[in-house]
Amino acid sequence: MIVLPEVPRRAPARATGLGAAVALGLAATVAGTLVPVVGAPVFAVVAGLLLSPLARRRSAALEPGLGLARGVLLQVSVVLLGARLSLGEVLSVGADSLPVMLGTLGVCLLAAWWVGRRLGVTRDLRTLIGVGTAICGVSAIAATTPAIRARSHDVAYAISTIFLFNVAAVLAFPPLGHALGLSPQEFGLFAGTAVNDTSSVVAAAGAYDQDTVGYAVVVKLARTLMIIPVVLVLTALTRRRADLPATSRARLAASLVPWFLVAFLVVAALNTGGLIPATAQAALQQVALLLVAVALAAVGLGTDVPALRRAGARPLLLGLVLWVVVGTTSLGLQHLLTR
Repeated sequence: MIVLPEVPRRAPARATGLGAAVALGLAATVAGTLVPVVGAPVFAVVAGLLLSPLARRRSAALEPGLGLARGVLLQVSVVLLGARLSLGEVLSVGADSLPVMLGTLGVCLLAAWWVGRRLGVTRDLRTLIGVGTAICGVSAIAATTPAIRARSHDVAYAISTIFLFNVAAVLAFPPLGHALGLSPQEFGLFAGTAVNDTSSVVAAAGAYDQDTVGYAVVVKLARTLMIIPVVLVLTALTRRRADLPATSRARLAASLVPWFLVAFLVVAALNTGGLIPATAQAALQQVALLLVAVALAAVGLGTDVPALRRAGARPLLLGLVLWVVVGTTSLGLQHLLTR
């Protein structure tokens, strides 16, 4: 079967949504340059949200391109951020952040179980919100969904809840960090362990200080790896009565390692070997930040704002509690470990 003729049909379908996201991303980048205290990522996501009712009227035409922007383009931006890091720095940051990362992960999952039960949130929904908050937002929800065989409306509620607090983190965490007098590294650890989604981590770190972005991304990528043990445990609990061969578990673990994490490490290795010139590093950094703005514009445009209202108060309240718990745990552990 010849598959090449399908490409021209897909390209125009993606061009409309991708073009809209790129236009908003470019405008947000200009606005972020003029008002750096706000930053391009915030302008992008807010503009996308404001225009989302119009975008949803043409969702069939826009969604293929928006999905590409908030998926592949965001992942490429993370890979490009590796051009300014060395492997020694990656290993050092990952090791230094491990106590805070594991602490926030454990506290969040326990709080999701206990608070969710008290609020009467269903088991699958509280699990999805818990892993989304504790690990990496929508990516963790997507990885967990087949493991626990979650229903589609629970997934939609969880994603809506997680997204709301992603936006809240981008808007609230940078001023909070300045009020607390956090250094760029301290805020990078805070953002990397307390913000849900990769795009929001980059957005919050970029709005705080450009020197914070690389550190926050490394912490977030290390945190993303926690998907593997958590999903494997959830899979074992859900299928404990089924006969799942060990080889299937191994393939499942391998499939959960994000490709962009591997590519990020490869780019960092090239930089460690001196193969990426300093001028190229600066250019790649700017391209990466532009792609982040485009991805966040796509996230905003593709958001079903009414779905946030339909999710009801209890899942949102659980998301709020977990958001506060993770943030305070991250700051508290940093304070205790640096005394």
